[in-house]
This record gives sequence, C-alpha cells and structure tokens, in this order.
Amino acid sequence: MAVSRPQRRPVVVLYERIADAINEGAYPPGSTLPSEPRLATELGVSRPALREALLLLQEDGLLTVRRGVGRTVNISPPRRGHERIQPLEELLSSGSAARVGPLLRAVEEPTDFTTQQLLAPAGSELRFWESVLETEGMAAVLSQEWAAPEDVLQGAHPAFAKALRSSSAPAGSMLAVLVGASRETQLTGHSAVTATLLGQRRGEQLDRAPGTPAVLITQVVRAGGTPVLAAKHMLPTGAPALPVLHSG
Repeated sequence: MAVSRPQRRPVVVLYERIADAINEGAYPPGSTLPSEPRLATELGVSRPALREALLLLQEDGLLTVRRGVGRTVNISPPRRGHERIQPLEELLSSGSAARVGPLLRAVEEPTDFTTQQLLAPAGSELRFWESVLETEGMAAVLSQEWAAPEDVLQGAHPAFAKALRSSSAPAGSMLAVLVGASRETQLTGHSAVTATLLGQRRGEQLDRAPGTPAVLITQVVRAGGTPVLAAKHMLPTGAPALPVLHSG
C-alpha cells in the first residue's frame, strides 16, 4: 500500500531555494537581489509566489528593503538552525545555564537517522550521549546526540575529536563540547521541527504522560561542510521556549 507524503507549499520550497543561495554565497551579504521580474524568470516561478517568499525572507532577517535600491542581503543574515549554534543549556537558560543530567554515554552502531544525517557507513562506531536538561527544577528536554565516526572527525574537526576523548564525564552536552572546541573552526547548522507525542519511554524519562504533546527538533552541525554532530531534542508541553529558526 502506497503511503502519500505531505507536500511542502511551493512558497516554502522557493523560500528555501533563495535562503540556500544566500547561505552558499550566490547572493553575498550586502548585495542587491535582481528585480522581481528578472528573479521570477531566473527561478522559473510566478511573481506572486516569489513576492510571498521574499516577504518571508525579509521577516526572518535575511533581506532588507531599501527605498530606491531594492531588496538587499543583510550583512549578517541569521543562520538557519539553532541561533549561533549555541548549546541547548545556554538557549534554555534565563539567567543561569540549565543543568545537563547524563543518562547514557555509549558507543553504538549507526541507526537509520545517523546514517542519513552523518553519512555514517555500516559497521562504524559513533559516540552517543543521551541527557535530560533541567531548568527551573523540571525536566525540560530529552536530548540525544551523536558524533560522526572518529576517522571523519579527525579529518574534519580534530579538535572536537580530541575534546570528546577527554570528556569521559562531561558536565554539559555534546554540542557544548563541540562549540568549545571550535574557536578556530566555523560551524554551520540546520534544524527541522516536528509536532509529535512523547510516547512511553520518553514520557518516563521526562516524568510526563506518554500522550503529552511535544516538539521534536532534529539538528545537524557541520564543520567545513562535513556533518560532525547530529541530534534529536524532545521538548514536551510546558518546556521553556527554545529559539530556533525553522527552514520550512
């Protein structure tokens, strides 16, 4: 039996195409976009759809409209994904960092998720950290994080590989270790957001009912274009707000 998949709106797809072009340098910071008629022709889309996508890009801080000039790319456009690639314990804090409670620190074989997100080959070994982040005395997030295979990290981000090896009993998240090891390495990230329910196991870990509505955020962080960390973060109803730029 064939299962139909939900189709993304054309405007969302168009938004992503233009946002990707900005992030990849096709439209550098400070540059002016082509006129609407020309851009619609170049992209092969209708002007109404293009205009709606451009308005969304403007609202999200990627574009600015300047009278007499047109639409220009902001000098420091926001990154897609977690803002500034901050560790969750910092994003969740409202004055002091959230506490990271380790549940599991292990090495495991690739799953379907890590094979897709980290391009991990069968038989490779991945570091896996599972944690509960607590803030204001309550369990706020169940976080699962995977690092790319050791040989990939050695080529793409050796400082991160070294930091993980020395973090036998880390006080923070894997993302915090990555950020701390990346002073000379530029990171880029992408996040996706899905509405779901906690389920039995996650409900037990977060001390909530299995049917509690939740938001699932999947995250991939890259160093020099190579995926080095993938994560799933489950936020149940009532958890503190997490600032995320959602790409569609």
